[in-house]
Amino acid sequence: MRAETIEEIIKDFRREQRELIHILHRIQSNYGYIPSESIKKIANHLKITESEIFGVLTFYKAFNLKERGNHLVTVCLGTACHVRGAMQIVEEMKRKLKIEVGETTPDKKITLETVNCLGCCAIGPVVVVDGRYHSHVSLKKIDAILKNYRHSE
Repeated sequence: MRAETIEEIIKDFRREQRELIHILHRIQSNYGYIPSESIKKIANHLKITESEIFGVLTFYKAFNLKERGNHLVTVCLGTACHVRGAMQIVEEMKRKLKIEVGETTPDKKITLETVNCLGCCAIGPVVVVDGRYHSHVSLKKIDAILKNYRHSE
């Protein structure tokens, strides 16, 4: 199936500001993120400013301005996880993946992110990979968590 161009996606929507989030979702669904060249095209179509679009993009965590890897690794930094060593988990993940938080490995396999709280404090520190929760994560468990995703597609 051929990916839709930004222009093809946008033309399916009315020229009304209330269509913005729908357009953004469709573009992200198609590309995996919101390409920077789409911002100006959306602004022209909806007759709104690019800064209004960026306001929406930065307000909602669901939107990505950078291309993500095949796998998303998220480390919880909530209070309960933090006091149990979550920052050391993040530092070790960064070292092993050779990327910073918010970045994707050069092979596009893994993106590393942090969140303020996942709401599962009793099982912290918590690492979530592609929606799969890993509880009571220690530095010793990191290799086992990552090995399943580093060599997969």
